[in-house]
Amino acid sequence: MTWLTIDRSQKTPLIRQIYKQLRTKILSGELSGGYRLPSTRQLAEELEVSRNVVLEAYDQLLAEGFLEGKQGAGTFVAEGAFLKKTNTIPSYMLEENSSMKNKNIIDFRSGIPSLDQFPRKQWGQLAKRVSLETDHSLFGYDSPEGRIELRTVLSDYLLRTRGVECHPDQLVITTGATQAMTLIAKLLISANDKVIIEDPITHEIQTIFQSYGASLHPIRVDENGMDTNQISHEIKPAFIFVTPSHQFPIGGTLPIQRRIQLIEYARKVDSYIVEDDYDSEFRYEGPSISSLQGLDPNRTIYIGTFSKILSPALRLGYLILPPALVERGRTLKYFSDLHTPSLEQLTLALFIKEGHLEKHIFRMKKFYRKRRNFLKEQLYNEFGDNVNIHGDSTGLHLVAEFEGVHFTDNLLSELHDHGIKLYPVELHTINKGLYSNHLILGFGNLDEVKLAKGVTKLKRVLLKYQKVTQ
Repeated sequence: MTWLTIDRSQKTPLIRQIYKQLRTKILSGELSGGYRLPSTRQLAEELEVSRNVVLEAYDQLLAEGFLEGKQGAGTFVAEGAFLKKTNTIPSYMLEENSSMKNKNIIDFRSGIPSLDQFPRKQWGQLAKRVSLETDHSLFGYDSPEGRIELRTVLSDYLLRTRGVECHPDQLVITTGATQAMTLIAKLLISANDKVIIEDPITHEIQTIFQSYGASLHPIRVDENGMDTNQISHEIKPAFIFVTPSHQFPIGGTLPIQRRIQLIEYARKVDSYIVEDDYDSEFRYEGPSISSLQGLDPNRTIYIGTFSKILSPALRLGYLILPPALVERGRTLKYFSDLHTPSLEQLTLALFIKEGHLEKHIFRMKKFYRKRRNFLKEQLYNEFGDNVNIHGDSTGLHLVAEFEGVHFTDNLLSELHDHGIKLYPVELHTINKGLYSNHLILGFGNLDEVKLAKGVTKLKRVLLKYQKVTQ
């Protein structure tokens, strides 16, 4: 049974390692009902562990019904223990929901900024001013669309930095991008409506839209984002969802020709475009890319967030609605949560107005560029020509494509057991099987020591796994 492995450097007990690997293989069908396992003595010799270790692992599996013993014949995999997989998030993704819960896990989750670089001093000083100097009415209920102070400075900032054209009244301040997506779904989706969407695209976004009854029509992306030539003119969607400045997760930038083609299509079928501009502030190669919204403000719904720029803990994002949708959007926001916290809104308004945000972004671009370059260097040092890197010109992650590797649930679970939490592109695909050797590697919240250690562990596990599966 050479396909079982023992890692004595792990904190996980040897009994648990054997139990977990056998359980996983039985549930997945890799070990089918009726398969005869080696004797406890034989397996103990193969793995170079005490026989009692194997006995306890077998006993646990027998107690749970995964195995059955036959007198004089041995131990067998029980019938009916195979569980068909569904397209849910794998269990290893749900464990240790945050790297903060287990500091021994190197978590390559994308979209997390460097939390230790949050401008605490400036933010704290501004928050103190807001708390002490503003009128007492601030501590009551507020407007669902958000404070006018924040909406005004934000509309000016977005016009100057992203080419977004909007009046402050078109802005709705949200508790992050997820709420913005939910409001769009409520605004535009009826049961069985079609939504044209990039493939791959964030798994959570797919779930939100589908939960409101949408039928997703995936359009494959390439190195330039959504391949607009593949959009069928026979479809009249509720909206088209794109990440044009930095496609998630592959990383392409939608060129002007495709942007125009997308707008012309939306005009023809009388549909909206939803533009998710989640982390385009951090562009490392060439000038900043203007928003798609600036090309047709009346046709485009624009989503932004401060979770990537500053901190997810702030829970501050925004939605820019075409004038025709503003009134309904405000009403839905009111029934969603009454209003977004006012103290944080006014603090952010001051942070932007006094120039701190742009200074912070300028500083963090240099900071993240250094981390990105270091991660690329580590990948090339460890994997050489066996790795290809995509989508690294912008944002807080890159995509690494590994020659001859398929990141199955079992392999990803094995990597997690060795202390690295990794995220496959396949998790975010609608049409499966095209990106089985691609990983999303977030580097925003990992220092150079963890990046180097994580890549080294990845190399070590892949070498061991490939030897075991050959």
